[in-house]
Amino acid sequence: MAGAALDVFEHEPAVSEELLGMENVVLTPHIASATRETRLAMGMLVVSALRAVLLEGRIPENAV
Repeated sequence: MAGAALDVFEHEPAVSEELLGMENVVLTPHIASATRETRLAMGMLVVSALRAVLLEGRIPENAV
């Protein structure tokens, strides 16, 4: 692999020294979802899941 851009780490908020020392890795804070549109969509997913479970008695579509 030539390089990587990461915004999620194994032991957040700590970042391993190995990753910090790599010149071919770009590290960013965990903010990939920090837009109004994404946060609204995330909220709507919660509403949809709650409706599925509480009103329809079914497993939500995005259950893992």
